[in-house]
Amino acid sequence: MKELRRDLAAATRMLVDVGILGYSGHLSSRAADGRLLIQPVNEARAQLRPDHLLLVTMDGDVADGNGQPPSELPIHTEIYRARPDVGAVAHFHHDPTTVFTVIEGHPVVPVKNHASRWFSGVPVHPDPSHIATAGQGRELAATLGDRNAALLRAHGEVVVAEDVRTLFADVVHFVENATLLARALALGPVKPLSQAECACFAATFRRDHHARKLWTYYTAVAAADGRLPAEWWSDQDRDQDRDQAGNA
Repeated sequence: MKELRRDLAAATRMLVDVGILGYSGHLSSRAADGRLLIQPVNEARAQLRPDHLLLVTMDGDVADGNGQPPSELPIHTEIYRARPDVGAVAHFHHDPTTVFTVIEGHPVVPVKNHASRWFSGVPVHPDPSHIATAGQGRELAATLGDRNAALLRAHGEVVVAEDVRTLFADVVHFVENATLLARALALGPVKPLSQAECACFAATFRRDHHARKLWTYYTAVAAADGRLPAEWWSDQDRDQDRDQAGNA
């Protein structure tokens, strides 16, 4: 649990650093006994610490920690209920990506190789309001279905993954792909990756190793700039991360 808290706090800070999280948005992770970890509603994302995180039940009760969970906690709880394969959830508001919910005829399609993960489609949830009730959360989970990301109309994004470190990599790549797609559309007709091209990439892609590579890079940059406390990682942790990334 200690490492999970550290990774969730670090991922949150790093997504602030790269301009994806701001004054709102939140990450969560499954924890033991069917509960989840998530930040308190009023805690600054850029200064989030492992001990700030709340341990919350799927019914929204705080089992450990000080403060209240975000009002959009049902995004997380209802996706976890519907998707036992999901271990971590991100909800954020990235305007260059959200723009695809307010134009017609231009869905988010893969134009970068790592976006092959979303070849099956990125649905747009029609409810632009805050997802603040269990019923709204269930509706969003239904829109997401078995896909790995969804857009919320005029609102933001949801990305899901197996664990926190892989989620961090997915969020970075999801935004990269949407940004490149928007630039490409400004130049002319877009030629997205085909199913065959996505399958070719997936056949050689080592997802877990790639996630470690991104994690090692971004944590090293953030630590060097003083945005991640050095004491969060022991020398053994850093050596292990570096060795794993070297095999990616």
